[in-house]
Amino acid sequence: MIIIGEKINGSIPVVADAIAARDAEFIKNRARMQAEAGATYIDCCASVPEETEAETLKWMIDCIQEATDLPISVDSPSAKVLAEVIPYCKRPGLVNSVSGEGDKMDVIFPLIADTKWEVICLLSDDTGIPKSAEDRLKVFDKVMEKAKDYGISPSRMHIDPLVEMLCTSEDGIAMNVEVISTVRERYPSIHITAAVSNISFNLPVRKMINLGFTVLAMNAGLDSAILDPTNRDMMGVIYATEALLGEDEYCMEYISAYREGIFGPRK
Repeated sequence: MIIIGEKINGSIPVVADAIAARDAEFIKNRARMQAEAGATYIDCCASVPEETEAETLKWMIDCIQEATDLPISVDSPSAKVLAEVIPYCKRPGLVNSVSGEGDKMDVIFPLIADTKWEVICLLSDDTGIPKSAEDRLKVFDKVMEKAKDYGISPSRMHIDPLVEMLCTSEDGIAMNVEVISTVRERYPSIHITAAVSNISFNLPVRKMINLGFTVLAMNAGLDSAILDPTNRDMMGVIYATEALLGEDEYCMEYISAYREGIFGPRK
């Protein structure tokens, strides 16, 4: 599983405070913590007004790169901001994100076309978030056509089906499962990602919903997730599910992760 560490995000109050105070050590510590816990990418999201966002992200990127060599997931709703800050990353990472909205793909795709950068693609467009699996898959088809035009291979794309709150859903995660499994069937080499915790908003004991969703989504084809890698229960469930799905030969990754202390009793 590709783990996109979510703990450096200005929407988290303690992170917002650290950004406002330019507390570099706080940001560095959060980067190190996630790297040591098994993250693949460190997500970097400022959540500040757009007029100061690029400057803030550059500072945050510098802090993260001083703390770890892991690639960065550069996170902003603004394609213009993403285009400005991508060059400040020392190595190719993950663009978070584009969608079918406006000209986002036409801004970002040519910028990363001849690079090793990967990209998260949200299945929304100018009409908003489609309400049915069929309509989300129509957005997916448009995204793939555009990616093909720019020569971006499916293996560099992380498709986000847009997980919404379970408590307002009429059919549980059936729509997400349909989207995930269809995308996986059509493009075996593509990545499928999700912000796991979105599923449990406004529910008690959210971690139980998050854990259950992760297992079901991985069974449908999810292989990338935006989550807290320091959550040892979540990491254990991910390694266990990979083993159960036959994606971990002789359970070697599961055993290694346990021995390294990524999950299980603290050593």
